[in-house]
Amino acid sequence: MSDQESKIPTHRLSRISQFASLATRIGGNVVAEGTKQWLKGERPQAKDLLLTPSNIKRVADQLAHLRGAAMKVGQMLSMDSGDLLSPELTEILARLRSDANPMLSKQLNGALEQGLGVNWKQEFLSFNFKPIASASIGQVHQAYTDDGEKIAVKVQYPSIRNSIDSDVDNVATLLNIVGVIPKDIDVKSLLEEAKKQLHAEANYQLECHYLTRYKAHLDGNPSFIVPKAYSNLSSETVLTMEYVEGETIETLIEAPQVLRDRVMRSLLELLFAELFEFQLVQTDPNFANYLYNHQESKVVLLDFGATREYSDQISTGYQNAFRAVIEDDHRSLESALTQIGFFSQTIVESQKQAILDLVSLACEPMRHQGCYDFGQSDLANKIRQQGTALSLQENYWHTPPIDAIFLHRKIGGLYLLAAKLKARIDIQSLVMPYLKM
Repeated sequence: MSDQESKIPTHRLSRISQFASLATRIGGNVVAEGTKQWLKGERPQAKDLLLTPSNIKRVADQLAHLRGAAMKVGQMLSMDSGDLLSPELTEILARLRSDANPMLSKQLNGALEQGLGVNWKQEFLSFNFKPIASASIGQVHQAYTDDGEKIAVKVQYPSIRNSIDSDVDNVATLLNIVGVIPKDIDVKSLLEEAKKQLHAEANYQLECHYLTRYKAHLDGNPSFIVPKAYSNLSSETVLTMEYVEGETIETLIEAPQVLRDRVMRSLLELLFAELFEFQLVQTDPNFANYLYNHQESKVVLLDFGATREYSDQISTGYQNAFRAVIEDDHRSLESALTQIGFFSQTIVESQKQAILDLVSLACEPMRHQGCYDFGQSDLANKIRQQGTALSLQENYWHTPPIDAIFLHRKIGGLYLLAAKLKARIDIQSLVMPYLKM
């Protein structure tokens, strides 16, 4: 995270003008680069001129400055296995992970006054104005309550909620201009869902509610720590919770195999409990949402803004789908996916079969008997290749149901973490108790 504070543009017209000036600068760069190559006797492609390193950096820097929907929409677009988007957008997203500048102190004070009232300082024994973390729609500060309890206070960037819809549309237009979204891909339904999801994530009272519910589900669980929420110090734009110590989950890469396996087993076990017991799934697989507390030997779970409730229809649909995959029953798998909401659009038989094959491939770890070695697996790459081949087929415009997209994004994120930790997990033994076989 950058130490340099910056004023976040809050007025809609100022945000639109920043997008316009960015498009102009990119256009000027294209002309200059094109002229330079033409004088050398080369005939460059338009896309190659647009996607120069300097232009990619310009897009990333502008999105990081605008934050909010501008930083989130690319992640939403890349949820569907990442197979709709080019490597260039992946590079842009990678640049956005930790580059946001913190708010100006005056702006931060105004945000806290709006969220907790003009006398907000009286609620805290001390409050550190320098943020300890930043995210796409808010930044986190360390503070102490009057009782001396150490807490984390997440403060939303000003006017984020008012700019969500226009930012999503502007970013989509910008990414289209730059050429990182294929012209024949219809992303309208995903963009509408991006707006809905962002409005939900921008409601910190809703996140406080989900955090409290989730903590109740895991009360007494030996594997996890969920921070306590302070509802009296929270509002739609401020979320206050217990400060929990922990190191980033990736630091376990050097840990003993038995610890890596245990942590990953707990996270995958939790996934099945979320889907089949709680019917409440934290769908954001960002590694930053997991810490490891060595003192208590537990995983710390953070950030419940992207939590979704799953209906009986979806939950039992996945029970049926996983059972069908393990039993290698293609007819039952098609029936289960239909129950979940796949194939609601007209789709040719060969493409339907390709989707069934892709789901079966994604479930490879649970079909495997005994420990599945994620460190030796090329599963993520195979899923990406198969998904890309399918999405590039002529007239393919089938969009999975949005609940499925969010769940698959979570599963994919856990697979990537398991591969990073080189974990070996008997996933079949974790899912079988839920499948009533």
